[in-house]
Amino acid sequence: MQVREGTLSVDKAKTALSSFEDIGFAKIDHQRETRTGFPEIIFGEGKDAEQIISIISSLQQNTNRVLATRVDREKADAIKKVIPDIVYNAKARTVLWKSESEPDFLYNGYIAVVCAGTSDLSVAEEAAVTAEAFGVHVRRIYDVGVAGIHRLFHHLEEIEQATVTICVAGMEGALPSVVGGLISNPIVAVPTSIGYGANFQGLSALLTMLNSCASGVSVMNIDNGFGAGYFATTIHKIHRNTELLGR
Repeated sequence: MQVREGTLSVDKAKTALSSFEDIGFAKIDHQRETRTGFPEIIFGEGKDAEQIISIISSLQQNTNRVLATRVDREKADAIKKVIPDIVYNAKARTVLWKSESEPDFLYNGYIAVVCAGTSDLSVAEEAAVTAEAFGVHVRRIYDVGVAGIHRLFHHLEEIEQATVTICVAGMEGALPSVVGGLISNPIVAVPTSIGYGANFQGLSALLTMLNSCASGVSVMNIDNGFGAGYFATTIHKIHRNTELLGR
């Protein structure tokens, strides 16, 4: 917009958009929060503890929240020795650092994370922690799969009042379709790789969710709890900001 209005030159705009910190093995994108509303997230799988520590330390200089996903216990223990105020969630395999001055919640309302079975908890927790890392209140509703659907009905009012509902399920992946036929808010479906042979490591659940006859269901990739948490937070943020503006 500034370029269009003539208040910022094209060259200066290019410089601003290409701003990053080169730490050798990684280029830290400090402008991402300005562009997208959320800071850069660290994907911990494939990185060693020292690399994750270096990236966290860099990001801490420019943001109040730093999240790393897919971090195992051994790496987390090594990170905590250098950055003692991180919080490690073993089930989600996430590392979260938050500035002491940063409030826990930035928005009113909540996201519901609905999980079919206990075996799906690691993906559900990754989604929940991701949303919490961005300042969203999360309500966890776990072990309410279709094999015992009466358990789901017990929580329907709570799910209906959420801004967004994340549905996590493996096996045949039927839960998002069931929930989609019962509530009015958007649903983010996440297939997990949990299931027996014909589950094909989550492919059957993915196809079930993609072919859902329930409206208002969007689908993430297999085991992508982070993607679900991020997408749901984007919807929640827009909804709550619009609500505050009275639009």
